[in-house]
Amino acid sequence: MIVKSENDSVLEIWIIYSVLGVVAGVLAGLLGIGGGLIIVPVLYEIFTQSGMDPSVNMHVAIATSLAIILVTSVSSTYTHHLHGAVLWPVFWSLTPGIMVGAIIGAGIAGHLSTLVLIIFFGVFELFVAYKMWFATRPDTDGKLPDGFGMFMFGGIIGSVSAIVGIGGGTITVPFLVWCKKGMRYAVATSSACGFPVALAGVTTYFFLGKNEGGLPDQSYGYIYFPAFLPVAVMSLIFAPAGAKLAHILPVVILKKIFAILLLIIAVRLLVGVVN
Repeated sequence: MIVKSENDSVLEIWIIYSVLGVVAGVLAGLLGIGGGLIIVPVLYEIFTQSGMDPSVNMHVAIATSLAIILVTSVSSTYTHHLHGAVLWPVFWSLTPGIMVGAIIGAGIAGHLSTLVLIIFFGVFELFVAYKMWFATRPDTDGKLPDGFGMFMFGGIIGSVSAIVGIGGGTITVPFLVWCKKGMRYAVATSSACGFPVALAGVTTYFFLGKNEGGLPDQSYGYIYFPAFLPVAVMSLIFAPAGAKLAHILPVVILKKIFAILLLIIAVRLLVGVVN
């Protein structure tokens, strides 16, 4: 059970949730990511400080993040679609593999300890920070894989994303860029791909957590509704703004700033595990 706080503390937590929603929404539209790389560690910190059972707090953070991405994906994708930037044939080719992978990934995460999930998440953030900073990419012929190849790559997107609670943009965007798709189209299509990731992941986390002990009140499986609601609402409002900014701001510079932020968060998480 989460320890009840004074009214001021409760208000402070809701303000943090709301600000987190703004950041997640803007990132979803701007960089083609669902904001999970920020949402998960912030929720984990809040849950930990609030007294949530440490055996489930990371699982709840990941599942709740995916539930939020379910909302931000719809909002940001709609805005990108209005700009004609979503590559729908690519989306439909990746979706079957994404959903299968997300179910498998969530199933694996449900059987991992909080410690293992934190380490996996921290290392993954370090990897993403490195890739965003150096923007490395292999030489390719610019062609998308065949049907089976798209299914397999979708499976990788879905499984990794469900384990760490993200929409998959950190994998999908580089993949599409490597295949010679423009950044604008890669970001837009990645936003759309966040929906099947989140849908399959949330459904799996819901059933996995139905009989889990130690979950706080108002939890639905591993999804913690009091955190989901304010973050999702603010994300829904601000995701279109991020999508519009993607067509205006220098995304390359923003990605380097985001890489530094991810590095700080990852180091904080991993140092916390060591201590």
